[in-house]
Amino acid sequence: MFTGNREFNEIYEKYKNLVLKAAYMYSGDNSDAAEDITQDTFLKLYVNFEELKRGNVPSWLFTTAKNAALNFKKKSAREILTGEQEDFELKGSSRESAETEYMESELEDERSRLHEKIFSGLMEKNPRWHDAIVLVYYMNIPQEKAAEILGMRTQALYTMIHRAKKWIRKKYGAEYEEMNRKG
Repeated sequence: MFTGNREFNEIYEKYKNLVLKAAYMYSGDNSDAAEDITQDTFLKLYVNFEELKRGNVPSWLFTTAKNAALNFKKKSAREILTGEQEDFELKGSSRESAETEYMESELEDERSRLHEKIFSGLMEKNPRWHDAIVLVYYMNIPQEKAAEILGMRTQALYTMIHRAKKWIRKKYGAEYEEMNRKG
């Protein structure tokens, strides 16, 4: 197994934020779930380290956390009751304009739906593009580090991101522009 806890601690310190960010983002911004997923991911690493090649640890951690978070999100989507309705009812009584608040809320919902549509389409088109965009633009990981996590050369990541962005503009650009004209 590990040569003492030092090696595990070094890996944990180096990648804990990456795993937590991935878990948080893919779980639907649920911080409690992200913390649990992070803990489970590192436990799995500790148990299965001998089976992993050392060069693949960052990629394995990211993929394991991402899959666990997506499973959590899918499972939680099946739940019937959510706090969103209660939150909506509690808001607003102290706000200046109900109409303005409603329009802002509608625009934000529309942006969120488009965002989900883009990411679903990107995942369907090319899961590697999706992961690259998420790491670089939503998790704010430097491209060199993202390339390492994805197990690829930095130049290949640049090319992948360029192609993904070009595809997104071609497929969703008009819809994005139309939505921004409304706001």
